[in-house]
Amino acid sequence: MRIIKTVAAVLTLAFFGAMVAPNVQAQDDNAYLKRTKVTFSQQVEIPGQFLPAGTYVMELFNLNPNRNIVRFFNEDRSKLIAQVLAMPNLRLKTTGKTVIAFEERPTNFPEALKAWFYPGDNFGQQFVYPKMRAIELAQEAKEPVLAYATEPVTVEEMPTAPVVAETPAREEVQVTEVVEIPVLVAQAEELPKTASPIPMIALIGMASIGVAFAAKRFAAQRS
Repeated sequence: MRIIKTVAAVLTLAFFGAMVAPNVQAQDDNAYLKRTKVTFSQQVEIPGQFLPAGTYVMELFNLNPNRNIVRFFNEDRSKLIAQVLAMPNLRLKTTGKTVIAFEERPTNFPEALKAWFYPGDNFGQQFVYPKMRAIELAQEAKEPVLAYATEPVTVEEMPTAPVVAETPAREEVQVTEVVEIPVLVAQAEELPKTASPIPMIALIGMASIGVAFAAKRFAAQRS
């Protein structure tokens, strides 16, 4: 009877571990990708297109020390809507909520996304616009806007495409004159500390060994 109880306990532990491991992995993915659900009450502009009012999911993709690709999905992530380039930009004060910054626009014009800050991070993602559109936005907002130095740029080219900042005077300046890009060490210190699924996998493996040992001992006693 004791052996049967031992086997039952080990099987229960293995089952619990198998149920928890996927959930832990999902939480890790959400934090690592900065996955955020946002709702816009009116049409907004992102680099390359306009998004109707509604709920969207934003997340990082192709993480890089100096630039990232931000993906926009529909609310349930069943459809990829857009992939746009963004440059990390430091801010002086962090908040516990998601912050979306917009470029200033004339009245009755859709707002254009400028930057996205994930809760608790002291740096966010400042969006890069097509060159001609960046010039227009810079003149409207009266401040520099990040832009591709050349275009068109495909998604595959985004990680290495040259980026500049367009000023209201239609001049190109270095990106570092507009955004403060965090160094690799600083960025690594700010990455969220998430649990690893490896200990859970090890636990399941140990549980399996325990089941085999208990079964072998039970068979030996029966013989």
